[in-house]
Amino acid sequence: MQAFVARAVPLVAALTLAACATTPPAPVFSQDALPDAVKVPAGHRVAMETVGVGEITYECRAKAQAAGSFEWAFVGPKADLQNRAGAKVGTYFGPPATWAADDGSRVTGAQLAVAPASAGNLPLQLVKANPATGAGALVGVAYIQRVATRGGVAPASACDAGTAGRREIVKYQADYILWKPV
Repeated sequence: MQAFVARAVPLVAALTLAACATTPPAPVFSQDALPDAVKVPAGHRVAMETVGVGEITYECRAKAQAAGSFEWAFVGPKADLQNRAGAKVGTYFGPPATWAADDGSRVTGAQLAVAPASAGNLPLQLVKANPATGAGALVGVAYIQRVATRGGVAPASACDAGTAGRREIVKYQADYILWKPV
């Protein structure tokens, strides 16, 4: 029996290595189908692909410089960031827009550009990241894209003098692609 095990272990190891060698690499996000306005400049690589699943809060407020008019105003997002396998790797919240990795690193950013998404979905977005705080995965992130958006737009319910101050929460999902210089 020992002789069988001694011959089987190297065979299993060789087969395992051969299987790994033929496994295709994990897909990497492509910007090809994105509008130019939200594409990350050349000289950057994808550092992390996340899926934000959460909610956006809106508040019914008087429109600035439009007496007697009201609108749903963006208050802020709150979402869990998951990797492509569905494991939680961080959070997204604001304002200011903040991506915080579970490893303690954190980055804020400012919007550079937006592009329309399909009806009922938040626009696509390109953000220029500020230098990260903490040590971890977000150190060195230069740009963040919001793509593949689902939901998140302002409520369709009435917003007028009678509802001023009321808050509503809207569910959303978006991919946040984080980029570092090459």
